[in-house]
Amino acid sequence: MQVMSNPVALHWKRLLVWVLGVLLPLLGVGLIAEDLLEKERFRFEQPFMLWLHSHANASLDRVAVTASTVGSVYVMGGFTLLLVFVLWEKNRRISFYFLLSTLGAAVINSASKLVFGRPRPHLWEWIVQEQAQSFPSGHAMYAAAVATALVCMLWHTRYRWPMVVLGGLFTFLVGLSRMYLGVHYPTDVLAGWAAGMAWSLACWRVVRSHASTDPERTGQLEHS
Repeated sequence: MQVMSNPVALHWKRLLVWVLGVLLPLLGVGLIAEDLLEKERFRFEQPFMLWLHSHANASLDRVAVTASTVGSVYVMGGFTLLLVFVLWEKNRRISFYFLLSTLGAAVINSASKLVFGRPRPHLWEWIVQEQAQSFPSGHAMYAAAVATALVCMLWHTRYRWPMVVLGGLFTFLVGLSRMYLGVHYPTDVLAGWAAGMAWSLACWRVVRSHASTDPERTGQLEHS
């Protein structure tokens, strides 16, 4: 016998996702962006970055460079295209969602960098070279978007909590590596994390809402 879901509980769950996963992160990004446009300084950033740098050593350098490389647009972009290709024949709606989530995050990040034009920090000599503007961190945003998308796609499977842990650790490590390397301010990374997660979750809610009109598609989304 099929158990009917409670519509009120389902409504509150969806509302909670929107508030905690989309609206609050976007509010945080907006507050940071407003201060940047008004040329405000974040006093905690330089001391925090210098504290990170004070713990630098050759081993941590290698870890940070590796995490930064794996989280780059080249590696993550290749992973995205491969997964989209693999998913296309199995579930085109899921494949399209993953492409929209990740490609959209990359486009939004590039546009934001042009709008804000924040110079990168130069508190010490870099061991990697970067050219684009600083805000928001593309590595952090893309990692958050990819991790969130994978969690959404696996939420109705037994792999959801392992993906939450692995995705969270990966996203955190990529963002931390960018600050450790001195190529991003903490607010760049925080905004990247928040924007990537919010965008990916918003795309998922839209896809789920659109699919809810088709029971077969809803079943495909829930069991993919």
